[in-house]
Amino acid sequence: MKYPTPDEVDGASHTQICIWWRYLPSPGMGAIDEQWDVFEAAQKSEGEILDRIGRRLKEFGGFTPFISKAIGWR
Repeated sequence: MKYPTPDEVDGASHTQICIWWRYLPSPGMGAIDEQWDVFEAAQKSEGEILDRIGRRLKEFGGFTPFISKAIGWR
């Protein structure tokens, strides 16, 4: 799963935010086989996106039982 852009995060629904929170890999994992500077850059930029997703998730009130079941988290 690919990390979204900041604009995509800002316009995402509660369900989409939960999907990203649940299924996105840890920041930088997509660049684990790259040179260190490439990995660090990916980790930083993806970490910022994940922080933004976390803030939106909190704004929405977190997970609900309905969303958890709908996205496959029981």
